[in-house]
Amino acid sequence: MKIAFYNTKQYDRTYFDQAFLGSEHEVHYLSCHLDKESANLINDETAVCVFINDTLDADVLTILKQRGVRLIALRSAGFNHVDLDCARRLNLAVVRVPAYSPYSIAEHAVALLLSLNRGIHRAYNRTREGDFSISNLMGFDLHNKTVGVIGTGKIGQAFIKIMHGFGCKILAHDPYPNEECIKLGANYVSLDEIFIQSNVISLHCPLTSETQHLINENSLEKMQDGVAIINTSRGRLVDSKAMIQALKKSKVGLLGLDVYEEEETLFFEDLSAQGIQDDVLARLTTFPNVIITSHQGFFTHEAMSNIAKTTLSNINQFELDGSIQNGVA
Repeated sequence: MKIAFYNTKQYDRTYFDQAFLGSEHEVHYLSCHLDKESANLINDETAVCVFINDTLDADVLTILKQRGVRLIALRSAGFNHVDLDCARRLNLAVVRVPAYSPYSIAEHAVALLLSLNRGIHRAYNRTREGDFSISNLMGFDLHNKTVGVIGTGKIGQAFIKIMHGFGCKILAHDPYPNEECIKLGANYVSLDEIFIQSNVISLHCPLTSETQHLINENSLEKMQDGVAIINTSRGRLVDSKAMIQALKKSKVGLLGLDVYEEEETLFFEDLSAQGIQDDVLARLTTFPNVIITSHQGFFTHEAMSNIAKTTLSNINQFELDGSIQNGVA
């Protein structure tokens, strides 16, 4: 099968070259994002492999179908960037990588929390300039704190296990309670109870019409003053403008983001020579109690290896008999 890989960096090519070694697939790597213009670069490829910040709306899907594409292989777990209704109408198969490494993202969420709480990012900058003072770096014990976890799939479960090890009280919310989380002491409660009772809130749920801007002006007002919020899931779970106001009022004491609601044209790119043109993101970066990373939670050796291997397996299965493995449409 001939496959067009869009939006690839050198690290993608390294891991996919290793996974595809010995296969008969013909791979065409492209550095550009998939959009209406770049969709026309398809020549005789019958599959495309794309990432979370590629565009897969009705216009793009229609072009891909017209150019002979039959399979869309997502090298991600999330699929909210795909117009699935259109994909079904066009009979385009869409497959994904549902569980490449829940530990990578859960551990990154904890890293953000610990770094923010103990001011590691600020201390690092100080000591490099010879400033060894510790004023304004005081944190709090995580032990005995209440941690609210929204979304208790595999990533949320891994996060809960770590926080349980810190001796935290765990509150959880998910339409489908996870027995393993209950065994770890998680108590399933309503969203309002999470907002009201939690010292720390970590988001691990998918982006849907129900969860978009789950963290908004109203939910923020319900939270404790100085609450810590961590989002390693999807950027649009958080209303960024409302978050800025909450930070200014000290309603939110710590904010760790590995995702941002308008990240598509920003993250994974080097913008250091031109500056950040997104005014909301630029404002968020000015707060000393905010750490933003560029959607790197997944970025471990184990996760990259699993993404490449699962993507290859998905493509192999489709080519073998047309059946769908790890499908979403």
